[in-house]
Amino acid sequence: MASVLTIRGGKALRGTVSVRGAKNLVPKAMVAALLGDTPSTLRNVPEIKDVDVVTSLLRIHGVDVTKDPETGDLYMDPTKAKSATSAEINTHAGDSRIPILFCGPLIHAIGEAFIPDLGGCKIGDRPIDYHLQVLRQFGAVVDKTPDGILITAPNGLKGAKLELPYPSVGATEQVLLTATRAEGITELKGAAVEPEILDLIAVLQKMGAIITVQTDRVIRIEGVPALRGYNHRALPDRNESASWASAALVTRGDIYVEGADQQDLTAFLNTFRKVGGEFEVDDDGIRFYHPGGELNPLVLETDVHPGFMTDWQQPLVVALTQADGVSIVHETVYENRFGFTEALRRMGATIQVHRECLGSIPCRFGQRNFLHSAVISGPSKLSGADIDVPDLRGGFSHLIAALAAEGTSRVTGIEIINRGYERFEEKLRGLGADFDVEAL
Repeated sequence: MASVLTIRGGKALRGTVSVRGAKNLVPKAMVAALLGDTPSTLRNVPEIKDVDVVTSLLRIHGVDVTKDPETGDLYMDPTKAKSATSAEINTHAGDSRIPILFCGPLIHAIGEAFIPDLGGCKIGDRPIDYHLQVLRQFGAVVDKTPDGILITAPNGLKGAKLELPYPSVGATEQVLLTATRAEGITELKGAAVEPEILDLIAVLQKMGAIITVQTDRVIRIEGVPALRGYNHRALPDRNESASWASAALVTRGDIYVEGADQQDLTAFLNTFRKVGGEFEVDDDGIRFYHPGGELNPLVLETDVHPGFMTDWQQPLVVALTQADGVSIVHETVYENRFGFTEALRRMGATIQVHRECLGSIPCRFGQRNFLHSAVISGPSKLSGADIDVPDLRGGFSHLIAALAAEGTSRVTGIEIINRGYERFEEKLRGLGADFDVEAL
């Protein structure tokens, strides 16, 4: 049900929040359960919309999915996997792009896969071309239908030599989920090596896969005829951790993020400290806080891991509106990720977006008419406004801007935030945020 948040800003967020398994790993690990011939157990699972979507998609394909009511652990039994109708898939997929990752596992399990027209956050093109090209190179036959795309492999899937033009996380996941049971050896050059990718490799290795991560973004997979189920605890969500860190900075607050992992946040923590934020690390999490005084402007470029992650950029831009001076942010991963700044400008922020690459190295979006660089001047006094959430990270960024602003803001489209932030309204209340929720 659609709802609106009425936020009364100007109050520092203080307290503790917990983060669980990563949104960018958990749904993919759930899909991997289809590859096993025995049940799998996934632990540290967050209560987010993407998990609900994959649970529904697995169930309509015959996978028995049960959830432990006390721990939240998922138990998935794929032994009765079956085909699903296009209408069922369309109904349960909604605007999610996850169905594309079902293709390899479904072909191995039942001989075919169907994917509907795909949605997702409107932050860039993110075409599925990479995925379809990958599947064709494994020997899959791709047929367009009135409802979507039907993928089969009459002669089975075979190992292949692949090279990605850009280290796409989704395409790398596609290769891993397809190659583990393909006949022969697969070599992938130009692979993504994000922590969530390495955790997915850990899941597949537990199932019996043989996967080697080599230097220079090369992954080698030796196909095996069968895999078993796994028991795995998902790594914590570094993107949610970084979002709460930025919330502490923007509102001049103090937030302890239970479950945050320093190792996977190195690039963020360095930048957080350069801006003027402070943090303390212990065995259970990280305390992020504004130490007082002015924040510092900086020049920042997003990049694939181990660089500064694109999902960290939007919440941090809100903090940069409060820095004393001019900051420059060059987005090199998604070409349309600065659409969220329009609402910040209406709230009083001084932000200019540019087509040029305002970074040290020209990126693939240069000279292509994309507004992918931003110049932020601060500090700016933010005032409440009416805001409609454009995408997941942009939406969270709008929330923390509204929480820092003077006056009242009305935020709609908050359902998108549920895709990646577990019980975010409950967590905001626990941090002292002043807001009401009402149905539209």
